[in-house]
Amino acid sequence: METALLLIDIQNDYFPNGKMELSHPEKASLNAKKILEKFRKEKLPVIHIQHQSTRPEATFFIPETQGVEIHENVKPIAGEKIIVKHFPNSFRETELITTLEEMGVKKLVICGMMTHMCVDATTRAAKDFGLECIVIGDACATKDLEINGEQVKAKEVQKSFLAAFNYFYSEVLTTEKFLEN
Repeated sequence: METALLLIDIQNDYFPNGKMELSHPEKASLNAKKILEKFRKEKLPVIHIQHQSTRPEATFFIPETQGVEIHENVKPIAGEKIIVKHFPNSFRETELITTLEEMGVKKLVICGMMTHMCVDATTRAAKDFGLECIVIGDACATKDLEINGEQVKAKEVQKSFLAAFNYFYSEVLTTEKFLEN
């Protein structure tokens, strides 16, 4: 079974001094880098997803800004596919599913940002397309959210989404557990 690494939106705007700073993006990106290094060493396919905002009211991931660039910790190298998207779901209006089919990919290892948005939408869509998914939980990052005036801390958002994935949509592993296999 061909396995590919999908790195979703690990972009500068999610880091300190970016337009949409997340909780602990550096830690998540360094874990994603460890997974990326394994895939590169084993010469397995790597696909970078880069979100570019097209909505007029968008405040981050603005094209042709430093914030939209893929973060240095996981910077693509020659031969690694970069797919630009404009929606949370990496499959929507992109060539992602066609690319995976052409590569013979049946299994995705997923790292990225934001867990509650683009990682969620993409993981669920991947499963719906019949792909087996592994989400590397500590190689993903999210942020504090708010509902009905109540704050939900990033740690709780992260746990909730990872627990939901692990029920049906994906196996959820830590970087350490994944690298042990």
